[in-house]
Amino acid sequence: MSTKALIPPQQAPSWKTTPAEILKQAQDLIDRAKSLDDELASVESPSIANVLERQAQFNNANALLENQLTFQQHVSEDKEIRDASTQAEKLLRDFGIESQQREDVYKSFQTLLDTVVLDQLAPETKRYLEKTVREYKRNGLGLPVEDRLEVKEIQKKLSDLSLKFSKNLGENTEYILFTEEELEGVPKDTVEQFAKVDGKLKMTFKYPDLFPVLKFAKSAETRKRAFIGDQNKNADNEHLLVEAIKLRKQLAKKLGYETFSDYVLEERMAKDTKTVKAFLEDLKTKLKPLGLKERDVLLQLKKQDCESRGLAFDNEYYVWDNRFYDNLLLEKEFQIDEQKISEYFPMDSTIEKMLEFFEKLFNLKFVEQLESKSTWHKDCKQFAVWNEDDKASPQFVGWLYFDLHPRDGKYGHAANFGIAPGYTKEDGSRSYPVTALVCNFSKPTAEKPSLLKHDEVTTFFHELGHGIHDLMGNTKYAKFHGTSVSWDFVEAPSQMLEYWTWSPNELKQLSSHYKTGERIPDDLVAQLVKTKHVNGGLFNLRQLHFGLFDITVHSSEEDIDLTSFWNKLRQETALVANGDTVSKGFQSFGHIMGGYQAGYYGYLWSQVFAADIYYTKFKQDPMNTANGVLYRDIVLSRGGSRDEMDNLKELLGREPNNEAFSKELGLA
Repeated sequence: MSTKALIPPQQAPSWKTTPAEILKQAQDLIDRAKSLDDELASVESPSIANVLERQAQFNNANALLENQLTFQQHVSEDKEIRDASTQAEKLLRDFGIESQQREDVYKSFQTLLDTVVLDQLAPETKRYLEKTVREYKRNGLGLPVEDRLEVKEIQKKLSDLSLKFSKNLGENTEYILFTEEELEGVPKDTVEQFAKVDGKLKMTFKYPDLFPVLKFAKSAETRKRAFIGDQNKNADNEHLLVEAIKLRKQLAKKLGYETFSDYVLEERMAKDTKTVKAFLEDLKTKLKPLGLKERDVLLQLKKQDCESRGLAFDNEYYVWDNRFYDNLLLEKEFQIDEQKISEYFPMDSTIEKMLEFFEKLFNLKFVEQLESKSTWHKDCKQFAVWNEDDKASPQFVGWLYFDLHPRDGKYGHAANFGIAPGYTKEDGSRSYPVTALVCNFSKPTAEKPSLLKHDEVTTFFHELGHGIHDLMGNTKYAKFHGTSVSWDFVEAPSQMLEYWTWSPNELKQLSSHYKTGERIPDDLVAQLVKTKHVNGGLFNLRQLHFGLFDITVHSSEEDIDLTSFWNKLRQETALVANGDTVSKGFQSFGHIMGGYQAGYYGYLWSQVFAADIYYTKFKQDPMNTANGVLYRDIVLSRGGSRDEMDNLKELLGREPNNEAFSKELGLA
């Protein structure tokens, strides 16, 4: 069947809106949700049909609207729309907290749980009921009225703090001015994109500006200013995080938990704080000898570099040295020229080939919408996605968006945003998912297209991994759709797909020189693949710094001086010196204000599962469609409708283990 004949059964969302409409729609949604709560509370004989299904159907049908209203703050060009979106999210969050405190609704669900025969329910319905009752209890239902009111106030304050923290990050306009001399070594393409202010060059803290300066600037003072400036931006966020940690501690105590991390981890695969701390400390012990060896090599390289340029060498390896000497090592020892490699990965061609990978691996078809786009920005790409298990009759899967370049007011990192979950409608038909990748890759210039560094290609694969997880979701309820899994498993599918960007055949297939169309040469691929775990010990120790900081501040009984702890822990764990500086990177640590609080360990925890799946199912044959479809149907399509460990055991044919993970880290 030709792609022209593929007509999606569900239109893409409309993105035409005004600030007033956003606020009106948010209030209307709240009013309708309140009416539903009133209805559920008044049911005399609770049943699956009149309580659980009523709530589920409402949540299913309104998830797209709610996500659209709150998503605009991250991507809209219009500041008034961004502000309205943030305000709408505050309204919706505040109402959500009120709704979760409805004792009368909770009693309807508790009565249903007490009276229904659980084993006679469909497994997903049973899971919905049990999780919903547990969520009400975790929000304070069952506590005396005074305590419940206090829980509600704490939750509202925490929600406000999170929104302010995120808004500060998104709206950040800070920058540093450098002279051309100070930027010696930074690629010409990068410097040419810097605006001029008072005769100097303006480096913002957006990734396409910052990272090349940290990697290539020959001046240590320039790198130091760039690094410390980035760490200390968003100064207003310090007191927001301090206040949030204090309130989280109070919340946990009110709900009967020793610490906030105990409260969070009860619902994760790890289950408790002790397990997480043991995992992180064990990893730190194993990685530290490797990290020290790597640091010694880099320190010697710094010494040689300083001597060759007639500079004093102080025998210290500073945190702002790391990207520069890591890159220099790759250039000297492995002949890796990051700029040269990027010439083989022009964005449009790389996207086309990347999507072809997923078409083969998961039996999919991506059809770009060129003439009838419905997007929030002219630079966005939009795709209709189809399942081709039956080539003669493809089945629509959902809509995928790419928003790939930085702009003022836009979300500053790389992330996947689920816009609409998939679910089964009342008539048995499907409502299809909508998902968006929001990234910050360099813009094309008049001379060159946007060229992706290899680490950006890996980032792209990672975020698209979340997008594919979203698109493959095939659950009855939106509650369990796609990435709605345990937070310490949610990264595993994306981390697994990063392996494809280190597989020689796949890397070659992905490449196409922006001038000649030639594939990347075999010798360059071989050299690049050898670098996969160069300084991997230091890289993972950096992740451990974040993970240990997060779990410690959320499990400590005592108040912690965040600045002192952040700097001391980084020196001890990441093995880099702070020099004469004090930095506050936690002011930009969006993860621990926006969902990963007491959960950042999950990035390392989930790598265990990612490595196990890849080594077991794909290492020998990365493009094996049969295994891709098996993985798609057992892990991705089930979302959170089944226990993740049960899915893993079914896919692997055994209990997961950490053997592959240890091999990857060079520990086995």
